Amino acid sequence: MSDIASLLQASLQPASRKQAEQQLHALASQPGFLAHLLTLILNGSYDRSTRLAGGIYLKNVAKLRWEEDDAPLPEADKAALRSQLVPAMIALSDHTDKAIRAQIAESVALIAELDFPVKWTDLIDQLISSLSPTDYSINVGVLQTAHSIFNQWRAQVRSDELFTEINFVLSPILLSSPAPPNIATVTQAQIILVDIFYDFTCQDLPPGIEDAHDSFFAPQTGLFQRFMSWDPVELRSDPDETQPSLPAQLKTKIFEIGELYIKLFPDQLSRSPAVEGFVQSVWELIGSNKLPGVADDSLVSQSLRFISTAIRSGYYKSLFSSRETIASLVQGVVIPNIGLRDHEMEQFEDEPLEFIRLDLAFGGSASEVATRRQAAADVLQALVSSGYQTETTEIVGSWITSGLQQYNSNPAQNWKAKDSAIYLLTALATEASTTQHGVTSTNALVDVVKFFSEHVHQDLQASAGSIHEILYVDAIRFLLTFRNQLTRDQLLSVLPLLARHLNADHYVTYTYAAITIDRILFIKKGTQLLFSQADIHDLAADLLNALLNKIESAGPPEKVAENDHLMKCKSLYTVLAGAMRIIVTARQTLTPIYQQVLQRLVNILGIIAQNPSNPNFDQYIFESISALLRFVVSGTPSTLPTFEQALFGPFTFILQQDIDQYIPYVFQILAQMLESHTTGVPSEYRSLLPFLLTPTCWQQKGSIPGLVKLLKAFLARDAAEMVKTGQIAAVLAVIQQRLIPSKINDGWGFELLQSVVQHVPPAQLKQYFKAVVMTLLTRMQTSKTDKYVYLFSHFLLFTMAINVDGLGPDYVISAIEEIQPQLWSQILVNFIVPQVPKMPHKDRKVAAVGLIRMLTQSTIMLTPPSAQSWPPAFVSVVKLFSEPQYLSKTKDEEQSTGITEIDFEEQTAGYQAAYSRLAAADSAPVDPVAYVRDPQDFLGQALVKADPRVKVLLAAGDEKVVQPFVQALATSGYAIR
Repeated sequence: MSDIASLLQASLQPASRKQAEQQLHALASQPGFLAHLLTLILNGSYDRSTRLAGGIYLKNVAKLRWEEDDAPLPEADKAALRSQLVPAMIALSDHTDKAIRAQIAESVALIAELDFPVKWTDLIDQLISSLSPTDYSINVGVLQTAHSIFNQWRAQVRSDELFTEINFVLSPILLSSPAPPNIATVTQAQIILVDIFYDFTCQDLPPGIEDAHDSFFAPQTGLFQRFMSWDPVELRSDPDETQPSLPAQLKTKIFEIGELYIKLFPDQLSRSPAVEGFVQSVWELIGSNKLPGVADDSLVSQSLRFISTAIRSGYYKSLFSSRETIASLVQGVVIPNIGLRDHEMEQFEDEPLEFIRLDLAFGGSASEVATRRQAAADVLQALVSSGYQTETTEIVGSWITSGLQQYNSNPAQNWKAKDSAIYLLTALATEASTTQHGVTSTNALVDVVKFFSEHVHQDLQASAGSIHEILYVDAIRFLLTFRNQLTRDQLLSVLPLLARHLNADHYVTYTYAAITIDRILFIKKGTQLLFSQADIHDLAADLLNALLNKIESAGPPEKVAENDHLMKCKSLYTVLAGAMRIIVTARQTLTPIYQQVLQRLVNILGIIAQNPSNPNFDQYIFESISALLRFVVSGTPSTLPTFEQALFGPFTFILQQDIDQYIPYVFQILAQMLESHTTGVPSEYRSLLPFLLTPTCWQQKGSIPGLVKLLKAFLARDAAEMVKTGQIAAVLAVIQQRLIPSKINDGWGFELLQSVVQHVPPAQLKQYFKAVVMTLLTRMQTSKTDKYVYLFSHFLLFTMAINVDGLGPDYVISAIEEIQPQLWSQILVNFIVPQVPKMPHKDRKVAAVGLIRMLTQSTIMLTPPSAQSWPPAFVSVVKLFSEPQYLSKTKDEEQSTGITEIDFEEQTAGYQAAYSRLAAADSAPVDPVAYVRDPQDFLGQALVKADPRVKVLLAAGDEKVVQPFVQALATSGYAIR
C-alpha cells in the first residue's frame, strides 16, 4: 500500500502509465486499498497532482469496478468508504481543493447510483448534517453532490420504487438556512436548490411540494414568480460578458420547471394563473430584444421554449389563438431572435466546428433546441402544429417576402436578410423532422420545392466568391433539410454542385456539403437505397478524392481527426471509398482505384494513431477500411494479399504500442481478412495465434468480441493444426476462466464454444468436454441468470443439432451423465424444455433440430430413467411447430449482410466506449443446421425410421397435443406405425 503514491505519480507519465495502472488495478482488490487511497487524497503533504490523480482513480473505481465480477472489491472496504466519502468532501472545502473535491463528489454520485438507498441508507442524513448555517461554500458543495445524486431520476422510468426513493429524500432536504451576507454564494445555492426541486418533480409530485404549490407558483407572491423580476445590482454582469449571470441562471432553471409542469402537471398549474404570469414575464424579459447579450442566450432560449411548450399543450388557447397575439409574438419575440448575430458570425469564421455542432443540434424536436434562432423557429413550428397554421403562415410569409425584397435590393449589403428569410421559411414549412431523415412532413401551405427553385438553387450553383459564404451554407442546409421533398432527378442534378462545394475553402461549407451528400445517398425507398452504383458512377472518384484531400490537408493528428463528418460521408457513401453504407452500392466499381484509396486511408490512420482524439472519426476510418476490403475482395479475391500487405504493418504497430482505442477494430478486420481465405491459414496469421491466447489480450473488455470473431475464423480453417499444437486447450482455458464466469462476457464464451464443438473433431474434443460441461454447471450453480440459462440450453441443443461425424446427442448426454447419474433428465426438464418456447426467432430452428435428434437418435433417451423425460420434450417440439412461421426465415432475413445491416448498425450503435462493432466486417449469418431444409419433414422422416421404443413413448405424451400432430404428419406422408 505504501506504493500507491508513487504509482499514481507514475500513471501521469506516458512511458510508465500502462504498467502503473495495471499495478493499481491489482492493488484495488486488496483489503484496505480504498481507505489508503482516500487518506492519501486528503493528505495535504502530498503533491497536488498526486492527490488529484488519486481522486480520479477513486472515481474510476466507482465507475468501473464497484460491481465487477472479476477481482471484486471487498464489501467491507466498500462499506467503510461509503461512511467516509461525505466527510472527505467537506474536508476538501477550501477553494484550492476544488478540483479534488469535484472528483470525490462524482464518486459519491456514482456509488449512490448503485447503492442508494438500499446499501447507503444514511447518505441523506450525512449530507444534511454537513450543511452549515453560515458557510455557504460548504453548502454549495453539499447541494451540488445532492443534485448529482438526484439528477439520475430525470432519466428513470416512473415506478413505485423510484417514488419511494424520492420521498425518502424529500423530507430532510427542504430545510431552510439563514442567509449569509454573501449574496453570490447564496444565489448559487438557490440555483442548486431549484435544480433539486426539478429532480424531485421530474417524475411525479411529492406530497410536500404539491401542498406548497402556491408558495412557488402563485402570481406576485410565489417564489418562482418573484424571482422573475429579481435583478440585484451586485449580481449584474458586464454587457460583454459571455457567461450568464447568477440571476439569469436562476430564471432559466425556473422556466425549465415551468415547462416541466406544463408537460406533467397541467391540472396543478391551473389552480392559479401561473402560466399567464410566466408568459407575461417572458414578454417583460425578452420582448423586443431586451436581452441581446450572449450571456443571456440560455435564458432567452429557455423562455421561448417555455412559450412553445405552452402553445403545444393546448391548455392555453385563449392566450395564443388571436391573430393579433400571433402577429405580436412573431414581431416581438420570434423575428428579433431569428437573425444571425455578430458572435455567431465570429463563430462561423473562428470556431466552425462549434458553429456546425450548434446548427445541427436542432433536429426538429423541442428537446433539442440549442440556440436563440432555433428556439424562435420552434415557436413558429408550435404555432403551425397547434391549429394556427393559416394565420402563422400568412404573418410569417410577409416577413419572408420582405426579407427577400430587402436582399434583392442590395445583395452584397443585405445578405443577412435572405439568411433570415430562408431560416423562417424552413421553420414555417417543417411540421415533423428527424436528424436521421430530415423533414418528414411539411406545412401544406408552403411550397418548398418552388422556394428552392426560385430562391435557393441559384445560390447552390453560384460561382465561388460571388455571394456571401453564409448563403452557400444556407442553400446546402436547405437541401439537407428538405431532401425528402425533392424528386430523385432533382437530387441527382444537385450532386455535382455539392461535389464542387467539397472543394470550398471554408470549413463549414465543405463540411455541410459532405453531410448532405451522405444523407442524400442514404435516402431509401422502402428497404432499398434510392441511388444505385450507376447513379454516382461518374462522380464517385471525384467525391472521394475531394473528401480525402480535405482530411489529409488538416495537418496535426488532432486536426485530421477533428472533422468526422467528412470521414463519415466518405465512409457512408463510398461506393467508392471503402465506406460504411454506400460502399455497398459501388462494390466492384472501386476495384480500379482501390489501392490508392486503401493507401490513403492507411496513411490517415497512421497520422491519427499518433494521438487518438476523436472516437467517431476512429470508427469511420476503420469502417471505411473494412467496407473497402469487404466489397473489393468479394468481387476480386486476388486483391486480398494487397490489403494484407497494406494493413499488417500498421496493425502490428497498434498491437505493439497497445493503442487500446484501436485494438478492438484491429481484431475485427484481421478476422474479416482471415475469413476471406477459403482454405488454410497463412503463416502471418498463425504467428499471431500465441499472442491472441495470452491473458493480457483478454483484459480489455472491448477487445473480446473481435477476439472471439478472430478465433472462430482460426477454428473454421485451422482446427486440426490447433489441436496438434495444443492451442485448443488454450482456447478452452479462455472460455472456462475468462468468459463463462463473467455475466458480461458469457455470451461471447458460448459463441466461441459453439465454434469449438463445430470444428474440433469430437474424438480430440472428448478429453476436454467433460471439464467444459463442469465449468458450465458450476456457473449455473453459483451465478445463474435468466440469460445464462438460455445460453446454456441453446448450447446443448446446438451441440446436438449440428451435423458433425461422431458428435451426436449421446456424446453430450453421456458426458453429463458421467458427472452425475440422471443429471441429464434434470437439465432437460428444468432448463431446456422451459427455455424452448422462449427461444428467439433466429434460434428456433436449431432448437427444433437439436430436440428432434435427441428424441430420435439418442439411445440414452430411450432407456429408463431418462425415457421419463422423453414425452415432455416431444411436446415442446410439437408446440414449436404450432407456430411454423418461427421456423423459417423471411426473404429479407435471407439476404446477405449488406446495406440494411450497415445502415441499421450506424443508426443504432455508433461509437460505444466498450466495444464498437464494425458493421462492414460482419459476416452473413450461417445456418448451422442448413442440412435440414424443413424441420417438420425432418421430424417426420426421423420418426418413421426411429427405434420402436419411440412409438411407445409417443403414446405416453399428452394426447391432446401429440395425437393431432401425429395425424398431421400422416397426412403429409409420414405415417408412424
